[in-house]
Amino acid sequence: MREIERDLLQLVAEFPLADRLELAAYSDWSERAVYQRLGDLRCSGLVEDLPHASELIRPTRRFLITADGIARLALHLGTSREAVLRDHPVSERWRQTLLRRLDSVGVIYRLGSALAAVQRPLRLRWYRAQPPDAAFALPDGRTLAVLRWGRTADRTAVSIRIRRLREGPTYSGVLVLVPDEVRLRHARRLLRHAPFICFIALERDAAYASADARIWRAPSGSAVLSLQEALTYLGAEGEWAVERPPVRSIVPRPLAAARAAREPDWLLPARLKPAEKRSLDLIGDWPWVRPDHLAALLGVERRRVSHLTASLERHDLLTDHRIDGKRRFALSDRGLALLARRDRASVAAARKRWSAEPLDPEAPRGWRNLRGGRTRQLLRHLVHTEAVHGFLAALADQARSNGWALAQIDPPHRASRYFRFQDRLRSVQPDAFGVLRCDGRDQPFFLEWERRAIRPSTMAAKLAPYLRYYGTHRPTDDHGNPPLVLFAFDDPLAADGFLRVLGEQSMRSRERLPIHFGDRRSLEREGPLGSAWRTAQVRTISRPFA
Repeated sequence: MREIERDLLQLVAEFPLADRLELAAYSDWSERAVYQRLGDLRCSGLVEDLPHASELIRPTRRFLITADGIARLALHLGTSREAVLRDHPVSERWRQTLLRRLDSVGVIYRLGSALAAVQRPLRLRWYRAQPPDAAFALPDGRTLAVLRWGRTADRTAVSIRIRRLREGPTYSGVLVLVPDEVRLRHARRLLRHAPFICFIALERDAAYASADARIWRAPSGSAVLSLQEALTYLGAEGEWAVERPPVRSIVPRPLAAARAAREPDWLLPARLKPAEKRSLDLIGDWPWVRPDHLAALLGVERRRVSHLTASLERHDLLTDHRIDGKRRFALSDRGLALLARRDRASVAAARKRWSAEPLDPEAPRGWRNLRGGRTRQLLRHLVHTEAVHGFLAALADQARSNGWALAQIDPPHRASRYFRFQDRLRSVQPDAFGVLRCDGRDQPFFLEWERRAIRPSTMAAKLAPYLRYYGTHRPTDDHGNPPLVLFAFDDPLAADGFLRVLGEQSMRSRERLPIHFGDRRSLEREGPLGSAWRTAQVRTISRPFA
């Protein structure tokens, strides 16, 4: 075996599921040489590969060492096969763990490639139970933890991980990856008083950025740094966590054996295509969504939605029920587990909140049997749930036709905002939060769809949380640009009554809220971006997002 082949075999063991470009970045060999020799190792049966793609990672092939490769590596290192299984993340258990997190593994490897352009050679340690997802060791002895905030992970779980990070080994620094700007700002508040140096970036930026790209922000201050600049602020030589190896490590089985049987859960992240993963995320965010609403949110034709959902159903990842004469989608328990494991969230908690099983659509009040507390509530109030879905779908369609984009939409459990007002913890609990990207600027908004707020007292109670929220500095801190508040009413008469209540409450609190309100009939006629809205100052406006 040539020297390059020995080096690559060891690299594949140290960096399982890295692709050719990433392995070339971590090695001292050229990309062309790595491409050629990895092909030779695969033909020899020492490594195997599998395809992977996600919304953030272009289609590529990722490499794993085989049982024969482990035996050959042990011979090369002058050690036993058991020692290789103990010292490298190559056992069957490690393989399944990393494959379940494959999308995040790919992003962290891309981050490592940028890091390797500045500091090389790198060492990497993956974690199963530690607060960070992984940690890099730099050649000068400094250590760098990487903590990823997954799309479905809630704020409490991430806060606990950050608290545990403070109590663990002393890293030289921490890199935090977040899915959107709102959670980036929240992470900055969580880390503002952290006893270690940390930098935060959007995950989509870290997936493609070079070491010179200015994407990293500190918990305080307005400076945006490149990775190369951030490294200069790291502490001195640091520690990193060491997890106890399992008592018994099993040699990995060939991937072909897993393909022959029913597709195991841990192999699905490599089997699903980016469009299928995006569909899965959207259905997870908006249970009981109709096919036409899902098509609008995805920006595809109905036929394409049928194709995507049929593929997900074949994998037993979603359920398809006909309720009130219309098809509606929700994630199966297997789909919930797939997303939870990807984001290092609790599978049991996800099923307790969102399980759509068992459901009998024909039974009266069939929603009563659902295990998931939140899916049960959404199905119980299906008219309201469908109205919110329809509004967002119409907004996505109309924005697309204007050359704009609905850059972000968050369901109620992620749209809520918690803040302190007069020494008490308060919150706003909208039906949705979104960010509309129009003419090069981002305009955030909250959505409240009202069916029951028809009395003045009820309307005043709905307004009160927003009056408190906008009476603090938090709207700017949370979003940069204060969000619009959109109140949509089923009944035009209720919208007329809301105008009086809004004027009275605004005068009483002396707060001028960026509130726009309309009714279903006007919204269906003009669309969410049309002249369907009113404010407390004037009876009609042209467009709230203009």
